[in-house]
Amino acid sequence: MPVIADEIPREATIHQRTLTRSAHAHWGLNAPLATFAAQIHQESRWHVGARSPVGAEGLAQFMPATSEWFASINPRDLTTAQPFNPAWSMRALVLYNAWNHKRIVARDNCNRWSFTLSAYNGGLGWVQRDQALASASGADSLVYNAVAPFNAGRSAASISENRHYVTTIINQWQPLYVQAGWGHGVCYEF
Repeated sequence: MPVIADEIPREATIHQRTLTRSAHAHWGLNAPLATFAAQIHQESRWHVGARSPVGAEGLAQFMPATSEWFASINPRDLTTAQPFNPAWSMRALVLYNAWNHKRIVARDNCNRWSFTLSAYNGGLGWVQRDQALASASGADSLVYNAVAPFNAGRSAASISENRHYVTTIINQWQPLYVQAGWGHGVCYEF
C-alpha cells in the first residue's frame, strides 16, 4: 500500500453527492467512485475554477475543444459545454471515462482501467498507437505495464506525464478516497 502524504480537500466533500449521483447514473451502483474522485483530485485538486497553463478548464480539466466536442456527442447528458460548472464537469468526466472504457481492449478490467485513465489524459488514439507499437515489438498490447514503455510519438514530457498520471491516480489518490469511505476503486497493481 502506498504512503499517503495528502488529505482529501474540503472541496471534495462538497461535491461528493453530485459525483456519486453522476457515477451511479452512468456506471451503475458498482461505479468506481474512489477512482473518479482520485482522478478529479489529480486533475484540479477539486478547484472548480482551475485552469491549466495549456488551457484545460474546471474540475475535470477538459480542453475547450474537447468540452465542445464531447458535449455535442452527448447532448442529452451534457447539453452545452460548461467546464466551470462542477456538476457538468463531473458528469463529463464520468461519461468520457465510459466512452474511452468502451473502446479499449485489454487483458482484464485492471488493465482496461489503466488504459482508460491513460486515454483520458493523453487521448484514445495515443493509447491505441502505443498498443500497436508494443504489439509490433512483441510485447503484450493488452497489458498496461507491457505497453507503458512504448511511445508512438509523443514528446518525452507528454509521455512521462501520461504514465505518471495513471500510477498516481491508482496508487496515491485512489486509496485515500477508498479509506475515506467514498466507495471502491479499480486496482492497486502498479
